[in-house]
Amino acid sequence: MTTSAAVAARTQQQPREAAPFVKWAGGKGRLLSQLRPLLPPGIARMRHVEPFVGGGALFFARLPERALLTDINPALVATYTAIRDDVQSVIDDLRGLASRHSRESYYVVREHYNEGRRLSTSKRAAMFIYLNKTCFNGLHRVNRKGEFNVPVGSYKSPRILNESGLHAASDALQAAKIECTGFESLLEKAKPGDFVYFDPPYEPVSETASFTSYARDGFSREHQVRLRDVYRALDRRGCKLMLSNSDVPVIRKLYRAFRIETVAAPRAINCNAKKRGKVSEVVVRNY
Repeated sequence: MTTSAAVAARTQQQPREAAPFVKWAGGKGRLLSQLRPLLPPGIARMRHVEPFVGGGALFFARLPERALLTDINPALVATYTAIRDDVQSVIDDLRGLASRHSRESYYVVREHYNEGRRLSTSKRAAMFIYLNKTCFNGLHRVNRKGEFNVPVGSYKSPRILNESGLHAASDALQAAKIECTGFESLLEKAKPGDFVYFDPPYEPVSETASFTSYARDGFSREHQVRLRDVYRALDRRGCKLMLSNSDVPVIRKLYRAFRIETVAAPRAINCNAKKRGKVSEVVVRNY
């Protein structure tokens, strides 16, 4: 049976709802009701492009017929690719990890993951998902050597394996081209008429609020300026653009030539639980 035939057969047998299969800092799952009304008219005909895909909440909510998903995190991109191309192998490997989960097992898996250059693609993807589901707050953080170093989370019964959810994600990703590349590659890849959603690491609202170290290199103020320049270039090209970021003066100044809306987003990551809650974010559009 061909890949497309297998996807069609699974869909007919048991409809599934696609959703992010990893937890990701800054994920947009809770903002979808506010983002949907801000999408451009005629979006169903546009290619969906996300250069900071992360958990992919907007992509999975929309299920576009054509998509380009990119990120600079090679482990995340490899996991997306494995889910798209060989989801059953990932499920089989993840099932074993889930059955053996414990605090002690977590650190064994983490060490193996960091050392495992010879791991198969599916095993490494399964370990990535396992660590994501069981680490502290679902953070993805690496040290200067590129090693994942987040401690185990305090979960009584984490849902590590969601088999139907992974199949649904795989079905959705059949329509996507997936690449490990930075946002500036859009200067070569984006086409007139594309819908591009930028969800970059946010500009910190304070000196201690940055969580940009999800790859070896952080996302600095210089990166924010370069991203603005890419936004301008794609605007001139004829792309439909939407960008999320912190509601801070520097971001409003960078994008003052464009339409800026505000949304109320839940702040889920803070070492002090009392400081979690609603926070204002901006959505920048060129339409």
